Amino acid sequence: MSVGSVGDEVREGTPPQQSLGTAAARNLASTTKSAPQMQEISSRWLLRALPWVHVQGGTYRVNRRLSYAVGDGRVTFVQTGERVAVIPAELGELPALRGFEDPEVLAELASRCVQREYAAGAVIATRGDAADRVHLLAHGRVEQIGAGPYEDETVLGVLADGAYFGEDALVAEDAAWAWTARAATACTVLELSRTDVLNLAERAGALAGHLAEYAALPHQRTNPYGEAVIDLSAGHVGEAVVPHTFVDYEASPREYGLSVAQTVLKVHTRVADLYNHPMNQTEHQLRLTVQALRERQEHELVNHREFGLLSNCDYGQRIQPHDGVPGPDDMDELLSRRRDSKLFLAHPQAIAAFGRELNRRGLVPDTIDVDGTRIMTWRGVPIYPCDKIPVTDARTTSIICMRTGESDQGVIGLHQPGLPDEVEPGLSCRFMGINEQAIISYLVTAYYSAAVLVPDALGVLENVEVGRRH
Repeated sequence: MSVGSVGDEVREGTPPQQSLGTAAARNLASTTKSAPQMQEISSRWLLRALPWVHVQGGTYRVNRRLSYAVGDGRVTFVQTGERVAVIPAELGELPALRGFEDPEVLAELASRCVQREYAAGAVIATRGDAADRVHLLAHGRVEQIGAGPYEDETVLGVLADGAYFGEDALVAEDAAWAWTARAATACTVLELSRTDVLNLAERAGALAGHLAEYAALPHQRTNPYGEAVIDLSAGHVGEAVVPHTFVDYEASPREYGLSVAQTVLKVHTRVADLYNHPMNQTEHQLRLTVQALRERQEHELVNHREFGLLSNCDYGQRIQPHDGVPGPDDMDELLSRRRDSKLFLAHPQAIAAFGRELNRRGLVPDTIDVDGTRIMTWRGVPIYPCDKIPVTDARTTSIICMRTGESDQGVIGLHQPGLPDEVEPGLSCRFMGINEQAIISYLVTAYYSAAVLVPDALGVLENVEVGRRH
């Protein structure tokens, strides 16, 4: 291109440049930079609210008074199309079959369960009628209807997926329904009759012997919590004989071992040497790695099958919402199950659903200031958000309520401080060396667990619906 043509382009286009351009000037300027950001970081209220107990030797043992298990677990089912079947081994959750492990007999019992469908409002069992079968609730909600003081109806409780009722009918010929079972929603129920169990017991000697042993068990003297009773005397006059007693302990108390979350952080020496100003690359790599480990720690404390809060809640402390959505009545019932509740833990969507229900009823919840953040409360108990509580595809989740603290027989977090190369309590970063590719390795480790000291310290409101209703 000729000089003349260039001059022609300048005259025909924009005016000639009179000063240094910004693109060139940036080559002589230094930018202001933020530290590396991370969207995964959450408020982690559970880690902040739990009191943490120091554990030596990696294990925490929970000693309790002796209590008697009565087989009050949940039953699990498998579904193939419209057909539902109970997993044979899960029949061992029924009190009369607890400890019975013959797989062939259990499979035969499972095959004799009859599937029935009940529409919403249908009566499954009527109070006062003879009970001759156990009902296994595969799907749906069932209301337990009792008689009020003036012969009106009162809802005693709500049962949901995995529950069973009528278990006494398997061994007691004179068993009768103490309450009416009515389907609150469409329900799928499997029914196992006493007749089928007894007919099978005539051919299976092991089952007959197990049922006979169960029927012959003496009635254990317990308090309302299932613990071995402590004999006391009060209000007597004269020279009454004072009862003798002792406090019995569990022979095999539960032990919680510390779980671990680990990763190997790698940083190239060239990066650490040449690109370490104005921000320390290793420091920020470690900071974000620690954040990810803490997020995993909170997730495990909620969802782990061995020590997670959702898995370790006693079945007697699990309740169902009466209308599906979380309402004030459900939260009150959750509070009534334990003394001195310290906090609720709920998914943000569950908190929003609870807020909508309060708005519908014209109620305004109180709030408190926690570390500069306004937190909604119910009856003075803060409701902390926790996105680690799962929300199912059916738009249901759970709300956790707990009492905390070792001195209050509550829920506690477990960790072991004083680790070598510790960067935070219970979390260490140990140098592992430099390999042949000049890459530095650091082992980043977090040790943690949680323990429920007594069953009523932790309660869960299950199957909470978080979708909007029209």
